[in-house]
Amino acid sequence: MNTYDMIVIGSGPGGYVAAIKGAQLGLSVLLIEKEELGGICLNHGCIPTKTLLKNVKVYDTMKHASTYGVTISGEVGFDWTAMLKRKDSVVKRLTTGVAGLLKKNKVTVVKGEAVVKSATEVVIGDETYHGKNLVVASGASPVFPPIKGLKEFYEKGFVKTSRELLQIEQAPKNLVVIGGGVIGCEFSSIFGTLGTNVTVIERLDGILPMMDQDIRNAYAKIMKRNGINVIANAEVTEVKEGSVTYVLDGKTETIIADTVLLSVGMRANLKGFEALDLQLDRGAVKTDEHLKTSVEGVYAIGDVNGKYMLAHVASAEGIVVAEKIAGHDVKMDYSMIPNAVYGAPEIASIGLTEAQAKEQGLDYSVSTFALAGNGRAMAENEKDGFAKLIVENTYKEIIGAHIMSSNASDLISEIGVAMKLEGTAYEVSSTIHAHPTISEIIMEAAHGAVDKPIHM
Repeated sequence: MNTYDMIVIGSGPGGYVAAIKGAQLGLSVLLIEKEELGGICLNHGCIPTKTLLKNVKVYDTMKHASTYGVTISGEVGFDWTAMLKRKDSVVKRLTTGVAGLLKKNKVTVVKGEAVVKSATEVVIGDETYHGKNLVVASGASPVFPPIKGLKEFYEKGFVKTSRELLQIEQAPKNLVVIGGGVIGCEFSSIFGTLGTNVTVIERLDGILPMMDQDIRNAYAKIMKRNGINVIANAEVTEVKEGSVTYVLDGKTETIIADTVLLSVGMRANLKGFEALDLQLDRGAVKTDEHLKTSVEGVYAIGDVNGKYMLAHVASAEGIVVAEKIAGHDVKMDYSMIPNAVYGAPEIASIGLTEAQAKEQGLDYSVSTFALAGNGRAMAENEKDGFAKLIVENTYKEIIGAHIMSSNASDLISEIGVAMKLEGTAYEVSSTIHAHPTISEIIMEAAHGAVDKPIHM
């Protein structure tokens, strides 16, 4: 009989990490995947987009080579097919690495679509597998809002999700992005840099609605300067071949497009789990701090539980679940989750926004430091952005941080460690930061929270 301590369904950054950690803790583990190892993030999301962002950044730098004293004979161009080839090679190398890690850790991997019969029984084709614990890591799929013509023209290939846009044969001339969230902004940055005429249509009051308002305002200005048109407070009403219609301030407008990106949100993948009758919360599987579902012995991690649709959260949940099943007393802490937007420049945040601090009635202060005052930023011609710290006033403990700069996604981890240790602006400001580095903007913002920045 095929019996395991833990059966994991889905091999994304939550599933494969849970499987490896479980095996490392001495559990017998079965990992089931119907497509490619690594899930959407590795194959059709996080890694492919970051690879393309690097490609276009190199292209943009070469276009402005004279700024750096570099002479180029002839016109600088780009080869979209070659960019896709590099993207695919990076993905292939990483998926091969995941397969190797699973094999090394003696995780049994089965390809196929799982149908769950009970909390302990999973069927794939003609084969039945039994598990003492079941981990649902099936991810999520794009939401299709009830817009006239949307599904019809998705099926015809005119409308694309991020998955299809990553395989497009050539860069579009006119791209309309429905949704100004993280995915929409990242693809806008990619194609806008390549010369595509990009228009973002957002139903809310602006791009990146979950980010701090200062970040949103600053990034919107950069997008505008880069030629990306953002239409906020607008409702898309119809998609036709070659155009998108929307309503703004009561007026109906139509814009031309040769490609449309749909990026308005994700919905949990629940097919195959109907027999469990799992309790849901807003369409996602409801879980507690141990990632337990309403069914004993069944856990849900990653996008399928709808808490944070972020790869690093899924991985953290995967480790918590494996340790919990192995008998350790652990739980998931969602209070300090870093977020990142990988545009140009990058955006990263952790903790509370200023609006949230105000809503909670906290006694807080804000300190910002502009990248323009940083030597490394000037040397690298990366002058757009700032660091913003939010501290409570009693002890100057950091309760939120928001960074817009090159490599902001790397810089935010320093604040994450400080917050985990209940660190204050005093500790960060007195920590010697290497010079010249972009990280000094965090130190300067911390000085500002305590007293005054040095270089402002």
